[in-house]
Amino acid sequence: MKKILSPAVAAIALGLLFSSASSTLAAEDSFQVSEFTYKTPTGWKKEQPKSSMRKAQLTAPGKDGKGGAEVTFFYFGAGGGGSVKANVARWLGQFKDQKNSKEESKTVNGVKITYVSTEGTFMSGPPFGGAKTPMSNSGLLGAIVEGKQGNVFIKMTGPLATIKGVDAGFRGMVENPVK
Repeated sequence: MKKILSPAVAAIALGLLFSSASSTLAAEDSFQVSEFTYKTPTGWKKEQPKSSMRKAQLTAPGKDGKGGAEVTFFYFGAGGGGSVKANVARWLGQFKDQKNSKEESKTVNGVKITYVSTEGTFMSGPPFGGAKTPMSNSGLLGAIVEGKQGNVFIKMTGPLATIKGVDAGFRGMVENPVK
């Protein structure tokens, strides 16, 4: 004998199904690094981190799907990862022929964020020694988020045109973590 649901029960079941699906989509769309949960900007792709040091990794799209920028998230716990000043100097030191380098700090919702940017020839490769590959006409946009549980280091590098084209998406992601 078939059991038929009343329209009210069917509506509740459908509502639960769609609610569950939308929370799954929201969970796939966001990721946590330390105390912050970030939302992946529209059109960006989450990727498997290339090393265990990376807590998350994204690709920001370039024009026509080419020349994407790599976005990496690092977190080493309270007091880990070095100072803001040391990281800014290290990131800038990864560029030859630097120009238009900037550093700015701001506080958003009680959290201090230091942004750093530059353009030039990015010396891509292992962070602590090893062969480097020069990538001309590249850019950097980095953010160091000073959380209560320690700093989160977010670094985007790639073709300069891509970096400039996704600057607003990067800053929006950094400054508006999901609560």
